[in-house]
Amino acid sequence: MVSRAFAKKVRIAPSLLAADFARLKDQIAQVEEGGADWLHVDVMDGVFVPNLSFGTKVIETCRSISKLPLDVHLMVVEPEKYFDAFAKAGASVMTIHVETAPHLHRQLMRIKELGCAAGAVMNPGTPLDSVREVATDLDLLLIMSVNPGFGGQAFIPEALGKIRRARALLDAVGSSAALEVDGGISRETINACWRAGADTFVAGNGVFGARDPAAEIRALRALCAEMV
Repeated sequence: MVSRAFAKKVRIAPSLLAADFARLKDQIAQVEEGGADWLHVDVMDGVFVPNLSFGTKVIETCRSISKLPLDVHLMVVEPEKYFDAFAKAGASVMTIHVETAPHLHRQLMRIKELGCAAGAVMNPGTPLDSVREVATDLDLLLIMSVNPGFGGQAFIPEALGKIRRARALLDAVGSSAALEVDGGISRETINACWRAGADTFVAGNGVFGARDPAAEIRALRALCAEMV
């Protein structure tokens, strides 16, 4: 079982959506060299979001290449259909959208039963209250700072207020859940997100689009170091 003791540490989770899959092994080695904490795997079904991406085979491949935790973000309808296969493939964390999870508590509990950490994620326009009743059950809360579906989008500044409210919510219930941000994370945005209360950062183009991905991860972490 993945530990729930996620908070109080800066974590960088490079998003493989921006990686060059012709050089996946090398690219994962580069981010590991830079000290990446997790690998973020976006699963898109072309229904909930207007794009298709990775499935079970990619998770299996990543698990065979790396021992880093695999942070699997399910941007899909009926996410529960994927839980068993993804857990078997090697997922460490599974995060589901509240917009597609009418039985959110049940679905979170099922993820945990499979030995994975369980997270909830919401789109920019979804109110934080959608997770209030399950806040004590979360291992991770993911705030989208772009509308999901595509990499390379610009950070939505209004997300900072939501991150602050999310941090207040988790602190109020005594949660040790990680507070993750996904979308437009770069040298220009990461410090503001850290100051707002986030501790885990998904960076795709910001890492894999850099000349030296390993150095970029170190640079991103350093921008939060003043607050550690």
